[in-house]
Amino acid sequence: MTAPLAAAEPNRLALVTGACSGIGRALAEGLAARGHPLVLVSERPAALAEAAAAIREAHGVPVQIVALDLARPEAAAELHAAVRELGLEVDILVNNAGFFFFGETVDADPARASAMLQLHVVTPSLLCTHFGRDMRARGRGHILLVASISAWRDFPGINYYGSSKKYLRGFARALRCELGVHGVNVTCLAPGATATALYSGTSVPVERARRLGVMMDAEVVAEAGLTAMFARRAEHIPGRLTRAMTLAAVLTPQWVIDLLRRHGPWLRRRVDPPRS
Repeated sequence: MTAPLAAAEPNRLALVTGACSGIGRALAEGLAARGHPLVLVSERPAALAEAAAAIREAHGVPVQIVALDLARPEAAAELHAAVRELGLEVDILVNNAGFFFFGETVDADPARASAMLQLHVVTPSLLCTHFGRDMRARGRGHILLVASISAWRDFPGINYYGSSKKYLRGFARALRCELGVHGVNVTCLAPGATATALYSGTSVPVERARRLGVMMDAEVVAEAGLTAMFARRAEHIPGRLTRAMTLAAVLTPQWVIDLLRRHGPWLRRRVDPPRS
């Protein structure tokens, strides 16, 4: 871990969870490019150190790292305490950490399902409580919650994932109302399928989907999310095609989903890619 950041930093400090790769890494890069010093958080110390070193070299901003497994009940309080011990004030909180798996609800590994709910629901909520309280007291700040377009439509095969992202979307909307009167902005970023390591080890043709525009690059998603956050927008779905697909999903009758479930064995596949 590097030395504590100087108190006289001209730009506001940003904390990014799940910052080693994918959208989280791209969000960290985008914030650093804007001159924001960073605290990067992940459970992978080596990957975290590599990301921090690369960002420091590329953008010349101070970067702290905190190696912490956020899929634990105590994680939010521990992270808040670690930041306070460093004497830092977080003005931009980016709740991005998460993972993904295909599989029907009753076939899910209970431990893995519990970890997903902890990482997607409990920890980000409590991080908003801890850091949001500090922001409210200072009368400024931004919170970015990374959800998913799956928050707009219940779908079999990703029930734990989709339901957790639906929670994040609703949580962000209520939190925005609560904190907005105190000068604190809350934005929900809801990307569609994004070409990241989230799909490593699966049968998903990531490169082909990216070329066809079905999947977006993490850098494009991150830039759209940061632009929406600094514009103080309530929520944002990056990409015209993704927005069109989301609207189509919302308008699709439930009987069509049920029909696909009965006759689409591809909906029942199960793969467990690594956590970001």
